This record gives sequence, C-alpha cells and structure tokens, in this order.
Amino acid sequence: MSEPTPTEAAQFARYPSLSGRTVFVTGGSSGIGADIVLAFVRQGCKVGFTGRNADAAARLVAAAGAGGVAPLFIQSDAADVEALRAAIAQTAAQFGDISVLVNNVANDERHALENVTPDDFDWRIAVNLRPHFFAAQAVVPGMRRLGGGAIVNLGSTSWKIKGKGYPVYATCKSATVGLTRSLARELGPDSIRVNTLTPGWIMTEKQLALWVDAAGEQAMRDNHCLPGRILGSDVACMALFLAADDSRMVTAQDFVVDAGWT
Repeated sequence: MSEPTPTEAAQFARYPSLSGRTVFVTGGSSGIGADIVLAFVRQGCKVGFTGRNADAAARLVAAAGAGGVAPLFIQSDAADVEALRAAIAQTAAQFGDISVLVNNVANDERHALENVTPDDFDWRIAVNLRPHFFAAQAVVPGMRRLGGGAIVNLGSTSWKIKGKGYPVYATCKSATVGLTRSLARELGPDSIRVNTLTPGWIMTEKQLALWVDAAGEQAMRDNHCLPGRILGSDVACMALFLAADDSRMVTAQDFVVDAGWT
C-alpha cells in the first residue's frame, strides 16, 4: 500500500455516488490492488477482494476497517475460475449485488520467449487475462438488477513501450483493451460501463524489490514528463473516478497513469 500524507488525503475527491456501493477487486491483497481496496473503503464502499497473501490482506483489512466498513478478504488462486466465482458470490451475499468490479489481478513474472512451454503459456493467460473475462461474466447479472455498474480492467504500458522479457504478460495486457471495448458495446445497453485503466511503472514493494535498478531509475528520469514516482494511490484515484457516476458517459476507453511515458 502507498499511503498519501494526511494533507494529500484531505485534498483528494470524495464521490457521493460511491457511498454504500459494493465493490469487488481481484488481486487486492498487496500492491496496486491494496491501494484500490483502501481507496474504495475510504469512499464508504463495501469491498470484497481476492488474493493469495493472507498476511498482507490481514494488515490491509485492519488498516481499512479503521476508516469504514472492513473489507472482506477471500483467499484464492487467480487461475481458479470456480474459486473466483465463489468469491464474487460470497461478496454479493454479504454486501449486496456488486456495482463496481476492478479486474486488477496479474503476474508480471519475467519469462524468455524461448523458455515458454504450452503449459506455461496457458498458466500466464489464466492469471493475466482469463480472470478479467470470468469476473465480468459473474458480476453482470447483479449489475443488471441494480440498473447499471462499472467494470475497470487494469492494463499495462508494458506492451505500449515495447517492453521485453515478458511477452505473454504483455500479450495479455494488450488483449485487455480489446476485452474492454467489446464488453463496453455488449453491456452498454444495460448501463454497464467498461474501461481500461493502464498503469505505468508503479513503485510497489514488489517492483522495488525485484525490478527497479539503476537502469530503471534512469529510464524513468528519461521518459517521465513529470517529476517524482508513480504510486498505487495514483492509480486508485483514477479507479474511483471511473467507478463513480461522475464518469457516467465514459466507456470503452483506456486511461493511462504513467507520468507521460507513453
């Protein structure tokens, strides 16, 4: 989680239309997902989220519970569609039909083209793209009962900047834009909006520990138009806008939060 300072938090927008709504976030136990969970709780939402890291989720639930309704954590593997469906059903049973879905779960583990086997390829698709589709499928009936809803699919600038070292991941993230646009047309008549939210290089604990080195720091200095580094809370702020009624006529679009890199 990237915490805004008290001064920054006081200046961030509040969206009255989000208060009391049920939100479901995949991959919300750490990183960008945790910031998204926390941001929705602070808006007065009832939030269910999945993830594998139970310890990190417990810390998030404790932190978020102090500022609103404690979120519901359901531990599950992103590649397990039945577990995902069960988690969505459990969240709806506890909090009511889901109004907002944030498809955040992903794994950007590096992999060389020549080392990818068919099973490995299928697993990466199962983690980075398949959950988005089946989570959307699962929440649509409830959104129709509510008279509308919002789906936010997390993308990545990895394919836009022609990043190397993760070809299957980049393929999945580019496909997310196509999924968004097709679902926006499919679900628009039901007043369900679907948008892509594309983060740049976000300074999560994982990225700092595994991938950010001197060369990466130089790349950010060379390519960011803005000073500073991008935090998960910056992405969460955009997710709130796309979920709120303030963006009621916004759908099928891709919103990039990358300090101007792409």
